[in-house]
Amino acid sequence: MAAAGRKAAKKAKSDLEFKARSDSELGDFLQGVDLLLIAPHLKYMLHDAQKEADQYGVKVAIIPQKVYGALDGAGLVTFANEELNRG
Repeated sequence: MAAAGRKAAKKAKSDLEFKARSDSELGDFLQGVDLLLIAPHLKYMLHDAQKEADQYGVKVAIIPQKVYGALDGAGLVTFANEELNRG
């Protein structure tokens, strides 16, 4: 999913960066991140991830199943932009 997002962001000339990380690395990479996207099958982790992300002022969202299941990079870019621009 991250690779599809990177490819779509590059094609769209977007400055978004997508990086895949395991949940065990969460605290090590949140600093400097604007948005943490969680795969839909990991939504049970949302509460814990949100608590950790709140310490860094990072927004958290679950990737829509339709986008994730289709590895829709363009959809991921659109979703990430919508989440980042949400007030």
